Amino acid sequence: MQIKQAEFVVSNSDVAKCPKELLPEYAFIGRSNVGKSSLINMLTGQNKLAKTSSKPGKTQLINHFKINQNWFLVDLPGYGYAKVSKQSKQKFQQFITDYFEQREQLISAFVLVDVRHEPQKIDLDFFAYLGENSIPFAIVFTKADKLSKSNINKNVALYQKKLLADVWEEMPPYFVTSSESGLGKDNLLEYIEQINQTLR
Repeated sequence: MQIKQAEFVVSNSDVAKCPKELLPEYAFIGRSNVGKSSLINMLTGQNKLAKTSSKPGKTQLINHFKINQNWFLVDLPGYGYAKVSKQSKQKFQQFITDYFEQREQLISAFVLVDVRHEPQKIDLDFFAYLGENSIPFAIVFTKADKLSKSNINKNVALYQKKLLADVWEEMPPYFVTSSESGLGKDNLLEYIEQINQTLR
């Protein structure tokens, strides 16, 4: 799939105010500063579509981007950022969970994790939350340009071992990506396109 058109549609913190169109939605989420905005810009080929920041917690709303007029890419707030106030954090978490539990157009989540780090409890907890709520998801390993291929494979294997040791029967679909080099772009977009074709 090639993204020929990507347009910002709406930002809000209320699931009821999300677009009414019955187009499939793919939600991107991860810990703050995992490289989500950079990945979205890389996928869409637009450097400024999603706002990037060195300051974690930049995305604090549900952002809808319409792609090729036939599906939505949804940019969700980062979870688990310690420096936002507890009240704000609860607010973020609530509309994140509202989105996942109420949004009928949601087809799959893409959970971003930094491939440089071993499995983090907060990410594993979020995988568990999605599994418990029967929400399909794939893992997107980011920042692959920062590691050698052997270390990437080692860290991916650690995730696989951890997930299979817990409650998972198999490793969820996963993609190794780099916003710097474009690694993983074609595979990830092809995955979305294949799902979209089954929905037609």
